[in-house]
Amino acid sequence: MNPRDCKYSKEHEWVRLEGGLASVGITDYAQDQLGDIVYVELPPLGEILTQFEPFGVVESVKAASDLYAPLSGEVLEVNEELSDHPEFVNEDPYGQGWMIKIEPSDTSQLDNLLTAEEYEKYLKGLE
Repeated sequence: MNPRDCKYSKEHEWVRLEGGLASVGITDYAQDQLGDIVYVELPPLGEILTQFEPFGVVESVKAASDLYAPLSGEVLEVNEELSDHPEFVNEDPYGQGWMIKIEPSDTSQLDNLLTAEEYEKYLKGLE
């Protein structure tokens, strides 16, 4: 099950607002499709992201895949632990496997994303 306190993109990123910051990562579905993640390339601090534009890359034993920003905003934190432990994305995609934290420039962009229920329906359509 996908956490109810997150919003989701059709590119399989999640975002969770916490005290003005938005944590971002990839969904359990995405990590499962990718297989064992071996490398995560994340943006530098201070980079300005645009909603639905690429911000990084995740590589697995199967493939490399772009990461897309679920919200526009400035990167304030990067999960440095993923450099040494990319497997956190597989093991705990909504916790230890978070990727970046951004200061959203427009929280109304959350309306462009899916709720957990909508995302689960979207996934059923992919089967």
